[in-house]
Amino acid sequence: QKMPPSLPATINIREPRWDQSTFQGRAKHFFMVTDPRNLLLSGATLEEARRVVEDYRAGTVHPGLTEDQLWRAKYIYDSAFHPDTGEKMILVGRMSAQVPMNMTITGCMLTFYRTTPAVLFWQWVNQSFNAVVNYTNRSGDAPITPSQLGTAYVSATTGAVVTALGLKSLTKHLPAIIGRYVPFAAVAAANCINIPLMRQRELKLGIPVTDENGNRLGESTAAAQKAIFQVVVSRIGMAAPAMAIPPVIMNMLEKKAFLKRYPYLNAPLQVGLVGLCLVFATPLCCALFPQKSSMPVSSLEPEVRDQIRKKDPWLETVYFNKGL
Repeated sequence: QKMPPSLPATINIREPRWDQSTFQGRAKHFFMVTDPRNLLLSGATLEEARRVVEDYRAGTVHPGLTEDQLWRAKYIYDSAFHPDTGEKMILVGRMSAQVPMNMTITGCMLTFYRTTPAVLFWQWVNQSFNAVVNYTNRSGDAPITPSQLGTAYVSATTGAVVTALGLKSLTKHLPAIIGRYVPFAAVAAANCINIPLMRQRELKLGIPVTDENGNRLGESTAAAQKAIFQVVVSRIGMAAPAMAIPPVIMNMLEKKAFLKRYPYLNAPLQVGLVGLCLVFATPLCCALFPQKSSMPVSSLEPEVRDQIRKKDPWLETVYFNKGL
């Protein structure tokens, strides 16, 4: 006699555990997705999570599997595998790497902002990291060519460096606190260049749009534009607290005797403060817009709208993965 499965095969693990129509539900979801501890998981743990998730989606429930274990496996799987292609993502490009990587890079950008070589170096490091993240978390399953990758990388790096150096020269005669905000302006400008360029294929060819049940209806460039705009806003929002709050605190601390006596603590303190901001800013800004974004069929470009109307004349809304 077969043992009954410990879990019904009806839990929808294609969707997050929490209600994604609310900001709170999205925030809980992204606190799990961006958890830096996921980076420490072994390859065997990731593969086991993949096996549990894929078997469950295929209707096979592992004996003794509990609902909590199933959701844990789903979040491990989501942290390491691309939602559209299913391929294992580059380690530093995963959302769980955002906090440790950004806290180190941003902390150093805010610490070493006074000299031109330091500005050049840290803006280059930041854009190299951004290029990896944007490529890893692109929406859809469309490949990106090496020349497109190179163009996006060079353009964003140039944009960030030009903005940083231009603003640095403008703020020479202004209070020191103003100079501390130059890295943020450069990062915001670079995000506006890097993300659309890194995802230019989506802007040209569109991203997959589906109905509520995930049935693919076509590719839309209008959906790609909306997706990329939302990601740019989220990324700038993510950087804002980490690049706006620590400079104020550091400006006050540098006037105290403590930091004058121990100047080598400047960089570690800055990195720590940035990390503290990013632990909260990263998931909360990822949660600004639903991952499975939607738009009315009437807002799609005419040819895609007509194509969908032929398949389903009554369909009102389409869905797409906006990327991260």
